[in-house]
Amino acid sequence: MFRRFTARPSRRQFVKSSVSVAVTLPMLPQLAMAQNRQVNVYNWDTYIGETTLDDFASATGINVQYDLYADNSELFARLREGNPGYDVIVPTNDFVSRMIVAGMIQKLDHSRIPNFKNLAPRFQDGEFDPGRQYSVTYFWGTIGIGYRKSAVSQVPDSWGYVLGDQSGEYAGKISWLSEPSTMIQMALKYLGYPLNSTDMGQLKEAEAVLTRAKKNVRAIAGDNGQDLLLSGEVDLAVEWNGDVAAVIPEDDDISYVLPKEGGLLWQDAFCIPTGAPNVEEAHEFINFILEPEVHAACAETTQFSLPNEAAMKLMPAEYLENEAIFPPEETLANCETAQYLGEEIARFYDEAMTRIRAA
Repeated sequence: MFRRFTARPSRRQFVKSSVSVAVTLPMLPQLAMAQNRQVNVYNWDTYIGETTLDDFASATGINVQYDLYADNSELFARLREGNPGYDVIVPTNDFVSRMIVAGMIQKLDHSRIPNFKNLAPRFQDGEFDPGRQYSVTYFWGTIGIGYRKSAVSQVPDSWGYVLGDQSGEYAGKISWLSEPSTMIQMALKYLGYPLNSTDMGQLKEAEAVLTRAKKNVRAIAGDNGQDLLLSGEVDLAVEWNGDVAAVIPEDDDISYVLPKEGGLLWQDAFCIPTGAPNVEEAHEFINFILEPEVHAACAETTQFSLPNEAAMKLMPAEYLENEAIFPPEETLANCETAQYLGEEIARFYDEAMTRIRAA
């Protein structure tokens, strides 16, 4: 079921001038007795620091079993019939709400997460989880378009370049994200509708937009559109901002834009699923990540936006000033946060994406 994590070279190479954020946490004396403890983590691909798991094991004596998923739909499907043994998962905000309603995640014991105080005030509450009873923000960011500057005549600052008539100019050189809700929501933004629309007429219009444009799409990628962009297989990729930001240092022909119609403003959060076998260790893992040095190291690797104020103080200028990671406030103004809209809408997303794939 799980695969044991072993250290491997990162798929990303980072700016060598970045400040070091290596973890140097002291070994606690009682940890020599904790060698049989374990935590089972289910996370997105390429979404942890290069040494974070080994650092956690060294600092706590807790072994880490680490498994990967490509998107929220895969995570939800894996846990829908019952927790197969995971202790920590990392769903996006609307899926946090969905899992709360479904009874799939349990309340956190905040007394075991003292580093929660390191989060900026706006990440200590949220409409999707009032009082943050079930979730702790790991990273936040946007979804927009990664692109090759040499392949476009101008900045592709509209969803039309990947979803509309303009996509024909890049036929066979476009990738989309595989998550059904995300692609439907981006089509809604392109049409000028609310991202959280429940109007079935608007939702079907969004499906029609995607169905027409699908012929121009080379790949509907789980969580690797940035790699397709880096390899030159695609010139335009609907992607998470941090994934694109992570490959920009490897190829200065790659850039990222948040379309003028606005995009998705998201938060990914640590949660403990119902039935977790190692609840104490899960809290220790979450609290460890929120250590400023640890969280900063994760951000340096992933290039996603930190919610941790203390960790932000450790980050280099090239991170803090990177508009792919922290877009200007005026461009964020058109973004919306996805909400859980009920199982009928969730079912429509899934069924619509199945139809779109088959088109």
